[in-house]
Amino acid sequence: MPLLARILIAIALGIGLGQVLPLAAVRVFVTFNSVFSNFLQFLIPLIIIGLITPAISDIGKSAGKLLLITTLIAYGDTVFSGYLSYFTSSNIFPLLINHSQEVEEIAEIKSLEPFFTINIPPLVDVMSALVTAFTVGLGIAFFGSKTLKPGFDEFKDIVAKTIEVVLIPLLPVYIFGIFLEMSFTGQAWHVLNVFISIIGVIFLLHIFLLVLQYCIAGMITGRNPFRLLWNMLPAYFTALGTSSSAATIPVTLKSTLKNGVSDGIAGFVVPLCATIHLSGSCLKIVACSVALMLMTEMPFDVGMFTGFILMLGVMMVAAPGVPGGAIMAALGVIHSILGFDAEQQALMIALYITMDSFGTACNVTGDGAIALIIDKINTRREGK
Repeated sequence: MPLLARILIAIALGIGLGQVLPLAAVRVFVTFNSVFSNFLQFLIPLIIIGLITPAISDIGKSAGKLLLITTLIAYGDTVFSGYLSYFTSSNIFPLLINHSQEVEEIAEIKSLEPFFTINIPPLVDVMSALVTAFTVGLGIAFFGSKTLKPGFDEFKDIVAKTIEVVLIPLLPVYIFGIFLEMSFTGQAWHVLNVFISIIGVIFLLHIFLLVLQYCIAGMITGRNPFRLLWNMLPAYFTALGTSSSAATIPVTLKSTLKNGVSDGIAGFVVPLCATIHLSGSCLKIVACSVALMLMTEMPFDVGMFTGFILMLGVMMVAAPGVPGGAIMAALGVIHSILGFDAEQQALMIALYITMDSFGTACNVTGDGAIALIIDKINTRREGK
């Protein structure tokens, strides 16, 4: 059965069975998700080092230029999505939002506790893994190391096999557990009832952003953008279930390769963009911020949000590869620039996390468009 079909079935079963299963049965899957999530946090830095380091070394001495270009494209896209979200939200949300206290009930929704959990701390954090991959990969490429390169190539094979035999088969179970808990607690339905119109606008913005990204990638590569976007659907729905760009790396990588991106560029761009390209998350954070400021009648203007968007694109880099990582990384600028107090920050976290999967799905699908552009740039550089 194709991975996309398994993911869709997992989402449907999770929503349906969450209405009928007893608490004890739901907590079994909550426990599995807790253990699996800890394992993911441990594995994500190893995935980043294992995939990015040999990919950079394979690209050669031009890897530094491609790294800079990829970073600029990812940051530019994140900032653009922030402005798109601000101007759309500030003009449309005032027509949709009632100044209601019902939103505060979202913060009171509690997650279910697992029976137990196993703490598996990562060897290094995500940012350290990213810098290590850059430093070692660029060093191998520059010096042409014949000792380190085979070692990292073998490490890449270990990571790839772990992805193939552990992560990919268990991802549908993990997604099932997430939607099972959301359905059982009524979390998804409560948010949907309160914010149905806002969620609709955010979803349409995500779709518009993705179509725009792939139209640009299609023009640059001379290929059908909608066919390219269709091939990325497994990554989109996986991220919709996991709410984690890093956890979706294996599926994003597979979908990107299906679009004809070379192994080296895909292995370089996809893990990198999973930590630095957060256009969907930025879009949703800005939209949620505008919505809450309108609901609480806080003043704001384009100047305030310009500083907020520019800083947001930096602060979210290498956000933890777990659900809600982007909003946790953004709390500093939410407080310092927008002036959210502790209560408003808690409300922002609750609102964001309940809709987290939309932004993550947009992030990882957009990674595929960036990979196509970088692959084309690299092909032209090599004169192929």
